[in-house]
Amino acid sequence: MDFRKILLRRIRGEPAWSERWEERPLLASPPPQPNIALGIILFLVTLGTTIVAGALQEGVNPLKNPGEILKGIPFSFTLMGILLAHELGHYLIARKHGLDVTLPYFIPAPSIIGTFGAFIKMRSPVRDRKMLLDVGAAGPLVGVAVSIPFLILGFRLSEVKLIEGQVGMSLGSSLLLSLLSWLVVGPIPNGYDLVIHPVGFAGWIGLLVTSLNLLPIGQLDGGHVAYALLGERQNKISRYVFLAILALGIFGWQGWLLWSLLLFIMGFRHPPPLDWWVPLDRKRKIIGWLTVAVFVLTFIPVPFSGF
Repeated sequence: MDFRKILLRRIRGEPAWSERWEERPLLASPPPQPNIALGIILFLVTLGTTIVAGALQEGVNPLKNPGEILKGIPFSFTLMGILLAHELGHYLIARKHGLDVTLPYFIPAPSIIGTFGAFIKMRSPVRDRKMLLDVGAAGPLVGVAVSIPFLILGFRLSEVKLIEGQVGMSLGSSLLLSLLSWLVVGPIPNGYDLVIHPVGFAGWIGLLVTSLNLLPIGQLDGGHVAYALLGERQNKISRYVFLAILALGIFGWQGWLLWSLLLFIMGFRHPPPLDWWVPLDRKRKIIGWLTVAVFVLTFIPVPFSGF
């Protein structure tokens, strides 16, 4: 008795028992063609909005001084490179496993960074937990690996200035950010702060995006990794993490309240892969727990303050 065939029949809504199963052809529509033109347009528009955002960070008014808008290129190119690396990490590993996925789609936005990020869409089911972990971990690990050199370069280009009595936006820190700042810049005296260069700010955003994606909730990257490591226990853990994020929004940075709402809409449960019983091998368990460590090192409890 082949229980895998019975499970597949149930998934397809067919009777569990069929003597003529082997003779019945599998009907499958061809996968839709990727909308490459849309991807290119969104990339170019997002490139433009991030350049404008970078110029505004440099104190340039694009409407009054359009010729100085190119000052936003260092921030834009750095951030777009980090986001592209993250999504290509997912894309290439998914293609390696034979999954049908789209190319990255960027999302332009009128925000302080000019974008809401990027995403790829997976259009075929994940076969087992090995594949789930490979695809889920690839993006964050590649993204953080690319962000760190840009962050170090940005720290070297930044300035330590007297800020006593001044009001402005302050960036939060994580364990990894604090370590890199201490190694590159050194201790910062009281009353002073690091005025971060746009390249460093883009690297900071890269680590923030990594930590947000690694929250072990639903079908975020962290949800994929947690389900691959822990199975159905991930669905219970995701609720505890959601409550923790909600508490951070109530008692800390209010931006977590919006993120909590988005997580609630997305849902907490992670669907099981088709061959859910296939265990992880030792190498993938190491990669999975390394990814969890990256989340702990990059998480920023209060990303912004002092508005």
